[in-house]
Amino acid sequence: MPAHAPDDGYEVDDDPARVDLDVVWDFLSQEAYWGRDRTRAEVEEQVRVAWRVVAAYAPDGRQVAFARAVSDGVRFAYLADVFVVDAHRGRGLGTRVVRAMVDDGPGADLRWVLFTQDAHGLYERFGFAAPDATALVRPAGLAGTPAAP
Repeated sequence: MPAHAPDDGYEVDDDPARVDLDVVWDFLSQEAYWGRDRTRAEVEEQVRVAWRVVAAYAPDGRQVAFARAVSDGVRFAYLADVFVVDAHRGRGLGTRVVRAMVDDGPGADLRWVLFTQDAHGLYERFGFAAPDATALVRPAGLAGTPAAP
């Protein structure tokens, strides 16, 4: 699914073999507020077992953006680890990566969810909205906590 936008030379692609794990690890471990508690092995495993990955590549071929999804491929998908490297922000790459993941790929008809503290405007353009009262989340770290009677 390589796709070029007119005149800018950036390419968006969903080929997992092209993903530069060094770029993903560097961003998640140093820049992302949400990724600093993971080990490199965990990040590599998350990318390896992802239902789908989408990345953007600069005209020189370097990876400059990324997103991954976890899904059953039938009804539900979770969008995670969306980022654009700082030097390449402001070019619409986040929009292009999310569009490729959510609207243009095999998950176009799935129910998508994500967790984010920022970029709400970006995700709202793709129909994401705050959950209603039917959504519940179990935070990490509760294993071994006794269930309420």
